[in-house]
Amino acid sequence: MPGPRGRLQDNPVPGHKRVLLASPRGYCAGVDRAVIAVEKALERYGAPVYVRKQIVHNIHVVTELEAKGAVFVEEVDEVPEGAHVVFSAHGVSPAVVNAASDRGLQAIDATCPLVTKVHREAVRFARDDFEILLIGHDGHEEVEGTAGEAPEHVTVVNSPEEADRVVVKDPAKVVWLSQTTLSVDETMETVRRLRERFPELQDPPSDDICYATQNRQVAIKKVAKDADLVIVVGSANSSNSVRLVEVALEYGAKAAYRVDYAHEIQQEWLDGVETVGVTSGASVPEVLVQEVLADLAGAGYADVEQVRTAEEDLMFSLPKELRQDASGRRDDRALGGRSRG
Repeated sequence: MPGPRGRLQDNPVPGHKRVLLASPRGYCAGVDRAVIAVEKALERYGAPVYVRKQIVHNIHVVTELEAKGAVFVEEVDEVPEGAHVVFSAHGVSPAVVNAASDRGLQAIDATCPLVTKVHREAVRFARDDFEILLIGHDGHEEVEGTAGEAPEHVTVVNSPEEADRVVVKDPAKVVWLSQTTLSVDETMETVRRLRERFPELQDPPSDDICYATQNRQVAIKKVAKDADLVIVVGSANSSNSVRLVEVALEYGAKAAYRVDYAHEIQQEWLDGVETVGVTSGASVPEVLVQEVLADLAGAGYADVEQVRTAEEDLMFSLPKELRQDASGRRDDRALGGRSRG
């Protein structure tokens, strides 16, 4: 949905116009795996292939997959009996898996492996009769899926402030887990407050916040301190994209805005701005970032400096149903994790 080129004006500013381009940015391995899973399911089984919820939280990705024959539904009872359905990268609860099975659906699980790890932790701690304080946002699909693994044992903690009010049955048997796409700083503040109240609070076996979320936050922290304006490419329902705006402001950006598309950039955002920071959430294809850079170049911000804070080379195997082509040969796209910025 690109807008007209040359829409932004090249107005003078006191100093040198430049862009600081954060890296890593954009697609993570889990998102890439999920998007490829839908593409390959369409190639393998033909349209329509149904997808429960948005496969990833990006309007552009969803629109492109719809054009190829994907049909997005809210719940599996909207899927015709016996059809193929893909579970999104954010994961689903056992109740959803059972509902799909009851309808005879051919389910393909595109849950990010890092989310699956949190699900397994929830099951294990619930089996050991721990109370699980799940740091995350009520209503987010990932939180619903994780909580659904052990609903009698999970309490969602939405913020550091809620940590001061949460009630537990046995302070000696409490563990925290988290949604994978949160602000690292805010999550640690929530944990700190929980531990002040419950000194025996246990940590998860390994960090729940995903590597990509952390890497993108580290990169924008470095950019933000030198930026008059930060533009984050990502959709409104993308938790990690929204967090990037918050982190940019917290770490020194004078202003920060989230956009889905380049044409949403407002001329007044650029008034007096010498340095623009640019990044994108973990579910954003690089083409959208390049459109933003093109529009900024038209406004005089043609000098682009990449600010790299980490290298990412993680790849995940596709869901088992999609690792071979129709003839049984291993498919050359059996991995998700295409290189991004």
